Amino acid sequence: MAHTRQFRQITSMRRTLRREAPSTIGLLVDAQDFAAMRHYRSFTFDDHSVYLQQVEGLLRTLAAQGMHTTVVLFDPEDYAEFCAGAHLDPDSGASRTRFTAEIAAGGAAVAYAGQPIDALVPLLISRAVRRATWEYATMLLADLGECADCGQDIGRAAFDRASHLLARLLETAGPGTHHMVCSTPTENEQLLAVLHTERGPSGPASFDSSEGAEFATVLAVGIALETRGGVVLRTSTPDTPDRVHGWRLIRGGLAPLTEGEVFSAYCTDADTGEPVAPESGVEYRAGFDIGADEPETHH
Repeated sequence: MAHTRQFRQITSMRRTLRREAPSTIGLLVDAQDFAAMRHYRSFTFDDHSVYLQQVEGLLRTLAAQGMHTTVVLFDPEDYAEFCAGAHLDPDSGASRTRFTAEIAAGGAAVAYAGQPIDALVPLLISRAVRRATWEYATMLLADLGECADCGQDIGRAAFDRASHLLARLLETAGPGTHHMVCSTPTENEQLLAVLHTERGPSGPASFDSSEGAEFATVLAVGIALETRGGVVLRTSTPDTPDRVHGWRLIRGGLAPLTEGEVFSAYCTDADTGEPVAPESGVEYRAGFDIGADEPETHH
């Protein structure tokens, strides 16, 4: 009897620990990635739709058990490179588990909160794109090196300047719900960063710190490379139409766009250049002076 009681106690403790141990699931979001993984014999799924249903069922089961679960984007090409670099057999469930843990540590993960799989997939893709954009922008800034004239780190100086501009934008935008988009073209990519903020009648704006860092980094690339970047701000307040303002990036500063320029920028398809009908209940306004001082140096 004592042995049985001890066994039950150990089993109970292990179940408790299992509930408190977080889980991570690597998700193959599209049929092409799914097909690439089917080349491995140890990957036994043969239908992507069924696979997604099974993943959703697993997520619900883990949530019902009180377990915290995160989902990450599983990329077959990155997985193959990871296995080659770590000298792992890619045709192994253990290797897939290790890769999933590695990418989860990188930060591009979504916490499961009961979302249906159809809502979880676009959220996961968006998070992964954000992460890739931030990493690419950070790499660009790091590669700029030091200024030949003053010895200052160009990337760091540009990031500091971008952080200052962002702080001034948030300060002068006033109360409300703000949706900000920064667009910065580079030689190889069109970088986009989005920042959502909330500000009450008093006090500073609140926002996700990682989103703020990503926004400042993309803006810093435009400052450092002197590209034709810009920022659009959309503000929502109760009982009033949404207001849209815009600025262009010029020599380390944000110059206000005219009302017509804001309308044109917001009502033009970025991919085709074709006009887009303006939204009902939205006012397109000129950018306002954010009161940012001029940069002390310009590289």
